[in-house]
Parts: sequence; structure tokens; C-alpha cells
Amino acid sequence: MPATLYFMFYASLGLGTSLTFLSSHWLTAWMGLELTTLAILPLMAQHHHPRASEATTKYLLVQASATGMLLFATILNGWVEMSWSINEMKNPYALTLAMSALALKLGLAPFHLWLPEIMQGLNLLTGLILSTWQKLAPFALLMQISQAMPPALLTILGLSSATLAAWGGLNQTQLRKIMAYSSTAHLGWSVIIIQFSPGLALMALGIYILMTMAAFLTMKDMSSTKISTFSTSWSKSPEKMVAMILILLSLGGLPPMTGFTIKWLVLEELTKQDMYTPATLIVMAALISLYFYARLSYFTIISLFPGTTNIKTYWRQKNIKDKLILPIATTAALFLLPLMPLTLALTYLYN
Repeated sequence: MPATLYFMFYASLGLGTSLTFLSSHWLTAWMGLELTTLAILPLMAQHHHPRASEATTKYLLVQASATGMLLFATILNGWVEMSWSINEMKNPYALTLAMSALALKLGLAPFHLWLPEIMQGLNLLTGLILSTWQKLAPFALLMQISQAMPPALLTILGLSSATLAAWGGLNQTQLRKIMAYSSTAHLGWSVIIIQFSPGLALMALGIYILMTMAAFLTMKDMSSTKISTFSTSWSKSPEKMVAMILILLSLGGLPPMTGFTIKWLVLEELTKQDMYTPATLIVMAALISLYFYARLSYFTIISLFPGTTNIKTYWRQKNIKDKLILPIATTAALFLLPLMPLTLALTYLYN
């Protein structure tokens, strides 16, 4: 694919997300969502592989369904409330329908089953875009309508996302599917706290994007998409594999790494709101998630994956032109915990 087409598609992704960010009217927000969806489709299908074509078709159908639900919710609210403003959605049926549509777009449980299957058919760079950038526009809309949503609905949505994604990732051997379930689980932590502290939810999403970027770039550098190939990468680059293990443990929320910040602050806010039962349940779900991150770390350096493999081992690594993004993302994914007072100050300033 020519470089000009890449530039056009990436620019369209940025333009669509920015349009949704700046929108106060539902129609302009809908246009931004559609622009981001149409811009990523050629990137998903660029390799002309049957799995890539299948993933692209599935993604188009899922996003079209979610967009149709969202458009129907806005029409219902405009008909009843005589308003198309995002901040003035007050009809309970329209709110529930819009919430379901945004949950489908974000891959939140119980609407998350499409995400692992689509991620499996994509290359690692497109999977990174799908796991990070494509979450921004729907999450911005969710933040704007979250204060009008019933708190119990957001709590159930967050708990179900964290729990079902943790259970779904237990028996996976494909790294892209594990990252898809990780996306759903981390978004559950953001959704459960968005009603009490939108700034904290936004900070949790930002930390998740940093950790996911570091994980995907490391997997791309090592050309690994399965545990069986991941376990043979230790002899090629021990330093990168140690960094990858630390990134995985950071995704699991193990202190003293950056991922622990999300768990700590969210649990603190939930206890301030006297939500002890949801806090206990989401911690138990986080322990399950930590188990499959630790399992992946175990198969990476402590032992080889059971069984033999016929996969070709690349002893000479590819020459990477841009060597700056990966170290920055890895450092941010591991060592941002000391900057927590500054992030807390910015969060309270936002709130």
C-alpha cells in the first residue's frame, strides 16, 4: 500500500476521533464515529488474507449495528425531549440504548465476544490501533452521558467486563486474544469509576493505552503472536523479554509498576463511596487476570511451552528504523507510579 494511502487513513482516524471529541451534537459525533470506522477498515484488510477479510467484515457488521443503535437512541431522545445535544439526553430508554451501543463499540461485557475473534485476524500494529485509538471516541461519548445513567447499570457493566474478561483469558494461547480480553477488563475498571470521578476514569484509560502500546510494540519487535513462539524468544533478546514480563505484570496491576496505580486509585474511590461489595468483586476479578499474566510470564522465561514447535526461529532480528517509541512506551508502562501525586493533582483539577 502506498505511503500516501497510509497517511490518508491515519489522518482520517485522527480527524474522526477529534470530531467526536469536539462534538456537542449527536449527528456530528455520529459522523466522527463513522469516519474512524471507515478509516480503519482498509488497514485491517490490507494483507488480503482470509482471516483479515473475515475480521474486517465482522468489524464492519458489529460497528454498523452499534452505530444504528446509537442513531436510533438519539432519534428517540430528540423526538421525546426535543433536543439533539449530547449533554441533554434524559430519556431513560434512549440512555439505556445509547449505553448498549457504546458498550458494543468499546467491547464491554456482555458485548465483548466480537473483540477477540477480530483481533486474532489482524496484524499487531492494526490490533494496537483497535485496542487503543478506537476506544477514545466512544469513551468520550460515554463520559458525557455517564452522569445521567443509573449508577447500578454502570457498576454492573464494569464488574461484568472485569470478571468475564478475566475468565475468558484464562485458557488462551494466542497473544492477540489475551490482549483483547485485557482490553475489556481494563475498560471495566474505567467504567465502574466513571460515575464518581470522570478524571480518574480518563487517567485509567490513558495508563491502559501506555501499557498496551508497550506490549504490542514488544510483540511486534519479537514477531510473536503465540505463547509457543513467545517462549522461544528468550534466547534472541533476554533484555526485551524481561521488559515484556514486567509489562505483563504491570497490566495485571502488580506493584510497584504503573498498572498498580489504576487498581489503587479506583479501589480508594470505591471505598470512599461505600461500595465495598463491588470493590471486593472487582479485586477478585483482578486476581484472575493477574493469574493469566503470570502464566504467560512463566511460559516466557521459566520454562518452554509444553510440546515441540515447528516454527522457524529468527536468530537475526530485523533492523528497526524507529527505536525511540518502544523504550518510551516501556518506561511509561513500568515506572510512572512515582508520578502519582502529579497525576492525582491533574485528576482533581479536571473534576
